[in-house]
Amino acid sequence: MKKKKQFKQKLLIASLVIGLMAVLSGCGYSTDPITKDSTGFWSHYIVFPLSWVITWFSDLFGGSYAIGIIVVTILIRLLIMPLMVKQLKSQKAMTNLQPKIKELQTKYASKDNETKQKLQQETMRLYQENSVNPMMGCLPLLIQMPILLGFYQAISRTAEIKTDTFLWMQLGSPDPYFILPIVAALTTFASSKISMMGQTQQNKSMAMIVYIMPVMILFMGITLPSALALYWIIGNIFTVFQTLLINNPFKNKREQEALAAAQLEEERLKKKAANMKASKKGGKKRK
Repeated sequence: MKKKKQFKQKLLIASLVIGLMAVLSGCGYSTDPITKDSTGFWSHYIVFPLSWVITWFSDLFGGSYAIGIIVVTILIRLLIMPLMVKQLKSQKAMTNLQPKIKELQTKYASKDNETKQKLQQETMRLYQENSVNPMMGCLPLLIQMPILLGFYQAISRTAEIKTDTFLWMQLGSPDPYFILPIVAALTTFASSKISMMGQTQQNKSMAMIVYIMPVMILFMGITLPSALALYWIIGNIFTVFQTLLINNPFKNKREQEALAAAQLEEERLKKKAANMKASKKGGKKRK
């Protein structure tokens, strides 16, 4: 049953990833120029504001749309930062709860349905008491999907952004040398890996994302506008610094190792005390 559940989780994640790739690949069919008069909720309230704010920052910084994209990316990351902070705190709380979860798993180790249900109930009660949401890790990723799609549309439907050049590439075309897609994939892996570090027991579905996301980003970076790869790189760098600042995984790992060592020492002392007590009792009996 456990393997079947894990397979379903992996299948769901893979479906979401493939679906996102298909949507992003197909959204290029919306080629109408975006203006303030564009109709429809998506175009008027999502795509146009993104196009306008990128253009505004571009004009502010000397007409470079790449700089405009970088600034807007940082602003978006700052806006969703409270959610990311909540995610990081939830991950840390999950890590701290692992000893108690293992105790529950030992207590309800039987494989019958009633015991499994009891384990699930007790685990959920433990999460609720400590304000932990196991699905919190997926939420920031899901929220960023429409933002990513809006960025794509803003770039492809704004001629000035689409035709602008940055370094060796045109923002509206794929990087001809694949440099940005590779960097985007590497920074995606780094940001995901750092976010997952310090967890004594990782959610296998989330661990799978660490390896799936860079492959997805690499594929999309090769086929989609280079401006998107630039968006991913800046966002990933921001995430790395944010994680190190708010929930330093290296510090968390040291704390977990120290806690585990203290628990082992406590168990050793208890066993030693029990053995000494048993020896004393044995000596009294012989007398």
